[in-house]
Amino acid sequence: MHIHLSNASDKPIYEQITMQLKEVILANKLQAGDALPSIRMLAKELKISVMTTKRAYADLERDGFIETVAGKGSFVTERNQDFLREELLRQIEEHLHKAVKTAKTAGLTKEELQELLSLILEEDN
Repeated sequence: MHIHLSNASDKPIYEQITMQLKEVILANKLQAGDALPSIRMLAKELKISVMTTKRAYADLERDGFIETVAGKGSFVTERNQDFLREELLRQIEEHLHKAVKTAKTAGLTKEELQELLSLILEEDN
């Protein structure tokens, strides 16, 4: 598992870890039941504080992506399709908000933005 941390990011390190692990899980690169590296091992690998990785794992557990079994470690949880869809919709909304903000900065009209989205959707088909 490869996690890339950026000092230039406006997001805290624990949030970068959380987001990247969510993406890996949502893309099914990690399956239900797969073990994650221990908090200490991940901290050592990334050369960061154990508290930072602990916070990332706590957030993942709170959001239902992983479960921690005392003495055994952290594992990817079984996800239901409704949960998966909700998380993906949340990510889409976040990206669209950023795109709209960028479009406004560029002076695009609503119609121009809709046309651009239509073109992109057609390209993917």
